[in-house]
Amino acid sequence: MSSLRRYADSGTVSDTLLSVDGLTTVFDVAPRPVVAVNDVSFEIRKGETLGLVGESGSGKSVTAFSIIGLLQSPGRIAGGRVLFQGRDLTQLPEPEMRKVRGAGIGFVFQEPMAALNPVMRVGAHIAEALIVHGLASRAEARERAIDLLRAVKITDPGKRVDDYPHQLSGGMRQRVMMAVALACKPQLLIADEPTTALDVTVQAQVLDLLRDMKAQFELSLLLITHDLGVIAETADRVAVMYAGRIVEQGTVRQVFREPAHPYTRGLLASIPGDTAGSRLRAIDGTVPNMASLPAGCSFAPRCAHRMAVCETSFPSQTVVAHDHSVRCYLNGGQP
Repeated sequence: MSSLRRYADSGTVSDTLLSVDGLTTVFDVAPRPVVAVNDVSFEIRKGETLGLVGESGSGKSVTAFSIIGLLQSPGRIAGGRVLFQGRDLTQLPEPEMRKVRGAGIGFVFQEPMAALNPVMRVGAHIAEALIVHGLASRAEARERAIDLLRAVKITDPGKRVDDYPHQLSGGMRQRVMMAVALACKPQLLIADEPTTALDVTVQAQVLDLLRDMKAQFELSLLLITHDLGVIAETADRVAVMYAGRIVEQGTVRQVFREPAHPYTRGLLASIPGDTAGSRLRAIDGTVPNMASLPAGCSFAPRCAHRMAVCETSFPSQTVVAHDHSVRCYLNGGQP
């Protein structure tokens, strides 16, 4: 039996584990507040991987930090609900949120070197999570930490448990972050750009590990990335984000085979093809400044199919197929 299976705990979760409904996050900066996440809604079901994809600055990480209550001032949640196992996390006081973080929702940060304390040994990071949530005594925590390092496939875990973060490679630090996130056996894992700054071989290993963790620990996973290849390999459903809004979501098969939003089609078209030397296709224009978004659809200035209504109001959500929706006037959206 694998060390992942030995450590996993078979719990039961409802079909919809996380439901984000109309989430709006604002940063109160001069000369006017900036809306970084605007009326975002999605759900994550039991055992499912939802990929949240978009360009840098689209609001993906702010969405994740809003969910787990780690927004830093001047950021604040201005509207919407985040229901996790039926509880609205936006209404929980900080002491209650601390119980949810780690024990209910694990988080793998984008930059493990920044997230890990440089003067703490890697085993102490894992032990701290266990002790804070009352899952192990100090005497037990070291052995549990070694078991978790073994579970995330770090070689010689009995030695590595006493290493400092700077003594590990980038891929190993990312594995340590996963071990910390798994320590309290959460039902949901949020992975924020887990393959950023890793070479291709290590990226593949990390993705394989995420898939293994999901199956063995019966996890639901929110995978945040800008890499459509990662989404294609790992996710069950995908939500495409642009300038703080989700513009399309559905199963990976639906969205990749029949993309409904011009932005999604542009992203897919920009993936390098099989023909060597062929010219890369890019989306015209640039991502808008979040402090001065257009009045209507944020993608309109870059869209070859824009209409007059696109310049004045953002379209409502339209269902184009079962479990596939889009916010675009080309697909029947209304002002």
